[in-house]
Amino acid sequence: MSENYKEMWKNLGLDLDQHDALLKVLGKGYQDIYLAQKDRPEGMGYFDFVMSEVHGLRIKELMDEKVAGRKVIGSFCVFVPEEIVQVADATLVGLCTGADFAIEEVEKLLPRNTCSLIKSAFGFKLGKVCPYIESADMIVGENTCDGKKKSYEILKNLVSNLYVMDLPQVKSAEGRALLKAEYVRFKEAVEELTGITIDAERLKKGIEIVNNKRKAIYRLSSLRKVDPAPISGLDALLANQVFFYDNPARFTESANKICDELEKRIENGEGVFPKKTPRLLLSGCPMAVPNWKLPRITETSGAVIVGEESCVGERGTRNLTDDSGTTVDKLMEAIIDRYFQVDCAIFTPNPDRLDHIIEMAKTYKADGVIHYGLQFCQPYLMEAMPVEKALEAKNIPTLRIDTDYSMEDVGQLKTRVEAFVELLK
Repeated sequence: MSENYKEMWKNLGLDLDQHDALLKVLGKGYQDIYLAQKDRPEGMGYFDFVMSEVHGLRIKELMDEKVAGRKVIGSFCVFVPEEIVQVADATLVGLCTGADFAIEEVEKLLPRNTCSLIKSAFGFKLGKVCPYIESADMIVGENTCDGKKKSYEILKNLVSNLYVMDLPQVKSAEGRALLKAEYVRFKEAVEELTGITIDAERLKKGIEIVNNKRKAIYRLSSLRKVDPAPISGLDALLANQVFFYDNPARFTESANKICDELEKRIENGEGVFPKKTPRLLLSGCPMAVPNWKLPRITETSGAVIVGEESCVGERGTRNLTDDSGTTVDKLMEAIIDRYFQVDCAIFTPNPDRLDHIIEMAKTYKADGVIHYGLQFCQPYLMEAMPVEKALEAKNIPTLRIDTDYSMEDVGQLKTRVEAFVELLK
């Protein structure tokens, strides 16, 4: 951190000792995982800076925005429509998950066999180490699975500003009608929170801002189709993670800048791994900061990750919102249409996701797929088997990995991944 933010953290109610310990561990992990990589694009320096200040300068920016009258809305999921938040003079930020924290305290409130992501979110809150959740004027929970749905009954006792959004589980006319009702209700809640009435002009602008973000990160993804890969999977994942924290305009500019650099690398035939390095697609559960365990294992086992079929990846960013409407109703319909295309594992049946994984494997010239499931994440664990069968029917080698956020299984996972990579060679 370039400044001392302790007073700000104290005013937010963070446990300074626990927070310092967390930042120390994360800093060491980042140094060992990210800064130890060779031949990184120069543009990654910006993302390194963002991560070094993710609990510092970025939080100060949010606090300054709050003083100026903007609101901060925190979310756990890509189904929360950022377009609506942006146009109401508010900022949408991802909330802390991705690591185990205060597990003993969490397991006093949640069963031990609860999904790691849910337990992590509770741990950051109970441990008082997440400045994002403490600075949020509204925390949006969404009923994407039974675990989250029931956990919000407990979380509402820990925070005073929880808003729960119901989501459809079936891709049907009725499911879309539910999503529409919930997005209209969310729009009204955001208007009430901010005191801003969302009109067509504002909504168009919000769609433009978020679409530009998606175009930039999708451009980055598309450049990974080349062999040799111009950027590591770890660095591309980092950009996808920063997508959820950074100022949208600044992120868009920085992502496009690194894309310009990658295009020059491609012209010169330069890559971060040698040509013909086994290329892998990661599919499954989202990977929030600092969940870098499996990508690091994969890219230190002789392979390169060339794409993520994940909410922190292509599933969350690949579709744009149509901005051709001229009224609030038409623009809202476009937003609903866009998010209804997201092929999350909550949907049943979910053939679109199977088709998308196969399409990505082909488009990104992947030699194999690693399906990543968080322990006790039932939707993705249940879909792992049909995914594996669908890929094998197309002669695409697949490795299923079920794990959590701990480091206890690193050795075992490395052995399995190395064997898989050797098989692909």
